[in-house]
Amino acid sequence: MRKTVLVTGSTGQLGRSLQDLAEQNTDVEFTFVNRALLDLAAPEQVMDYLQKHQYDYIINCGAYTAVDKAEQERELAEQVNHHAVAALAKAAKAQGAYLIHVSTDYVFDGCHYKPYAEDHPTAPVNNYGQTKLNGELAIQASGANACIVRTSWVYSQHGNNFVKTMLRLGRERDALTVIDDQVGSPTYATDLASAIMALVQQQESNPVEGCSVFHYSNEGVCSWYDFAKAIFELAGVECQVKPIETKDYPTPAARPHYSLLSKQKFKQTTGESVPYWRDSLLVCLEQIKADSHV
Repeated sequence: MRKTVLVTGSTGQLGRSLQDLAEQNTDVEFTFVNRALLDLAAPEQVMDYLQKHQYDYIINCGAYTAVDKAEQERELAEQVNHHAVAALAKAAKAQGAYLIHVSTDYVFDGCHYKPYAEDHPTAPVNNYGQTKLNGELAIQASGANACIVRTSWVYSQHGNNFVKTMLRLGRERDALTVIDDQVGSPTYATDLASAIMALVQQQESNPVEGCSVFHYSNEGVCSWYDFAKAIFELAGVECQVKPIETKDYPTPAARPHYSLLSKQKFKQTTGESVPYWRDSLLVCLEQIKADSHV
């Protein structure tokens, strides 16, 4: 009997990347839901939906991700990133489903000096990070069998993201200033989707009870400035990139200065390798180029 998987946030970058993978996984029955079918801003809808539908796995890709707006829209961010996640965990516990929840590097304060391990103390520096941490804590308190996957700097050929913004601005302007004192690693959503499916397979072959935490981003390290330079170099866009410090580009929400994630636990658990960020960026840029010619 085929395993059933519910994916929330189906119109987001990760949700759409999982849809691309679903076409190759004929042994799994996927159900993709967007906000119209399952609104995470209304947690009562989550319980109502999951009382009517049964799944083996629930992959939560839905989130409130507007980092700066979260400083003002606190209640909405809390509803989506915390209360809806608590409802998903409660429902997963009730029906015996395994929950995979996507979280963020922003649960850390960015004051560390080496890649963050999963057990490093959390200390968000903005409201977005706090609501995501609240969601993690709700899962851990629920008693559901679950997996939290923290990631960073997600981009893809789908939707709006840093890569597509840089491509647009780079073609409109001769020069751009980009922050060079925030360091981490980009994550190609297609790679993240594959990593999530690897964790599903791991749970299938070697079931683990309780809540596990994994970190996943692409290999390597860079600043947003390095990232922008690579985008233009690999895409063949003539645009000068000038470095700027965070203090010279104030935003409503603070950002961690260092958010590199250690992938050792993921690699040891699944046996999977993690692509280098520039290699995945090139794959994405080629896909964006191919899509523009469709």
